[in-house]
Amino acid sequence: MKIRTKHVIMAFLTFVCTQLQAQINEDYQIVFTDDEGVQEIIDVPEAMTDMMSEMDSLMAIFVNSKYLTIDDDCQSTGENPYFSDEVIAERLRRMPTTIEMPYNQVVRQFIDRYTNRMRRSVSVMLGSSNFYMPIFEQALEAYNVPLELKYLPVIESALNPKAVSRVGATGLWQFMLATGKQYGLRVNSLVDDRRDPIRSSYAAAKYLHDLYRIFGDWTLAIAAYNCGPENVNKAIRRSGGSMDYWKIYPYLPSETRGYVPAFIAANYVMNYYCDHNICPMLTNLPEHTDTVVVNRNVALATISKFCDVDMATLRDLNPQYRRDLVNGLTEPSVIRMPLAAINKFIERSDSIMAYDDLHMGKRSYVAVDESKPKATKSHKQSNSDQQKSTSRYSKSSSSSSRYGRSSKQSGRGHRGRRG
Repeated sequence: MKIRTKHVIMAFLTFVCTQLQAQINEDYQIVFTDDEGVQEIIDVPEAMTDMMSEMDSLMAIFVNSKYLTIDDDCQSTGENPYFSDEVIAERLRRMPTTIEMPYNQVVRQFIDRYTNRMRRSVSVMLGSSNFYMPIFEQALEAYNVPLELKYLPVIESALNPKAVSRVGATGLWQFMLATGKQYGLRVNSLVDDRRDPIRSSYAAAKYLHDLYRIFGDWTLAIAAYNCGPENVNKAIRRSGGSMDYWKIYPYLPSETRGYVPAFIAANYVMNYYCDHNICPMLTNLPEHTDTVVVNRNVALATISKFCDVDMATLRDLNPQYRRDLVNGLTEPSVIRMPLAAINKFIERSDSIMAYDDLHMGKRSYVAVDESKPKATKSHKQSNSDQQKSTSRYSKSSSSSSRYGRSSKQSGRGHRGRRG
């Protein structure tokens, strides 16, 4: 009986582990079967995984309660209606885009993911987009980049400026450290410009512009944004020199094969969410904000104290400052605040600077106490005691090291193996 119970338990655990592994695979991969029955596994961009979405949701609990609210006027059954391939393909064709938005079953799988299991995330992103999209559009316009690329951060970070991927890519546009610095983004102990919505958007627009100059095709530029131009060039060579994304598709890294279809799906869902009964959340972020430039170090806590603005708002408007300290002494630095707080900052700037100088200013000069400390009895050691101690140590070290072997025998002194 005990043996049978043990077998039942083992079978149950095996079943649970199998189901868990299947769930993990389902979260991170899409399995696509072509018309000939051949299966292909495509990695899902990290911001589209359920794990990432749940982390974003946990992180967004406070944000939602403060800045995003449910729109009671938006009536939704919560059900996702079915639309045929022809309807979705026609919707994609009608979108006013420069970048090609073709339809196929891989694109369909990503659209279904957004409109089914990621419905809540889409609702949150639609609310956040009211704040971020004007910033993205202005940066993209500055480099003459197609405006539909404003939806790239949807698949990169789920519009979370503090998102960090498993390989260290950071911010809305998910810059790696080296690429960010190459495009002028500061990263040090106090500031990480990859989290700055404005500076990172201009850097991303310039990077995308440069990638287009290399490949002459926006779809290839998007692929290179994900996996790097070297991998795209490698795929082009392996395909025989084709410059068509869908021809080099089989030769790209697994995640990049899903990256462009995810981008097309993001454009679709951010335009046709109403047809899928997804209600955007209402945005309560300050509509009217402005910036001040400081050339002194200023703590966000001091601004909060003197300008009657809460710390959470300052942090959300200035996510680039990693230690709640604006490092204006290093170089002139920008602080974004609601307009009312800006006016108070200007009026009280002298008091703010004086307060920070008193409470958190770094010392420029320090005096060194050169007086010799007085010896105490407990720490005093006579010459004879020192000689005895030295003698004991010499005898000990000559016979056996503290690692268990004589230093003479091992020939390694104190770097011999541990005993």
